[in-house]
Amino acid sequence: MTETGEAEQEAVVKKLAYSFPIVRHTDMPDEMKEEAIALCVSAFEKFDNNNENAAKLVKDSMDKRFGTAWHVVIGEGFGFGVTHEAKHLLYMFYGGSLAVCIWKCC
Repeated sequence: MTETGEAEQEAVVKKLAYSFPIVRHTDMPDEMKEEAIALCVSAFEKFDNNNENAAKLVKDSMDKRFGTAWHVVIGEGFGFGVTHEAKHLLYMFYGGSLAVCIWKCC
């Protein structure tokens, strides 16, 4: 009985340890960056296991707030090389290995 309690406690600790965003690269202004990060976190909480819907929510919100032509990729184990408008790129991790790339195309 103590083994299952320890396993549950360990799972909770791991979940808490990775429940914050880690920004790897960005050239966005601070206000835009903070809003994009907040949008990503709320999308992950709303669509826990559906990256497609989370990406759509972030893209639609960024389009409404900062103009059209935003692109969002959410997933694990991907690389990217994109041409983007200056000061409109964010690459971050959330929940451990879940990566997010947001950029506005020229």
